[in-house]
Amino acid sequence: MNTDIIIRPARETDIPRVLGFIRELARYERLEHEVIATEDDLREALFGARRYAEVAFACVDSEPVGFMLYFHNFSTFRGRPGIYLEDLFVLPQMRGRGVGRRLLEWLAGIALERRCARLEWAVLDWNAPSIAFYESLGAVPLDEWRTFRLTGAALERLGRQSRPDSRGRP
Repeated sequence: MNTDIIIRPARETDIPRVLGFIRELARYERLEHEVIATEDDLREALFGARRYAEVAFACVDSEPVGFMLYFHNFSTFRGRPGIYLEDLFVLPQMRGRGVGRRLLEWLAGIALERRCARLEWAVLDWNAPSIAFYESLGAVPLDEWRTFRLTGAALERLGRQSRPDSRGRP
C-alpha cells in the first residue's frame, strides 16, 4: 500500500478540505468545541502575504486520506530552523496502511532539504496508538519539558502590558 500513497502540498483550492480534516482531527481528540478556525482564517494563514504554516495531503487514487499542518520554529542552541508538526491526521478507515508513515517520511525529507536541525510534535498522553507509532519510528518523548500556553483573557492581559511603540515591529 505504501507505494500507492502520494504526498502533495495543499493548494488554495483545498482550503475547505483542510478545514474538514481539522474538524475530523478535533472530533478524534474530543476537542471539536475548540475549532473556531474559518476558511478565511486558513486562507490567510496558509496562502496570505505572510505564510504562517504549510499543509500537505496524503492521497490514494488522487483522494486525500490524511493531512498534516506544519511550520518552522528555531533552535537557538543549534542555530538552525526546525519544523514543528502541529497536526497529523489519517482517516480512520486508512489507518494501519502506511499513510502516517509516508506523511512523516515526506516531512522529514523537507526538514533535511531545508537544513532543519529537528522535527518535533506533541501527542496527547492518552493516545497510546500514536505514541507507539512515533516510538517505532525512533522518536523519543521529551518528558522533562512542560508545554505552557497563553490564550484568551490571559494573552490579552499580558499583551496589553507593552506599550504599542515599544514592540519594535519590523
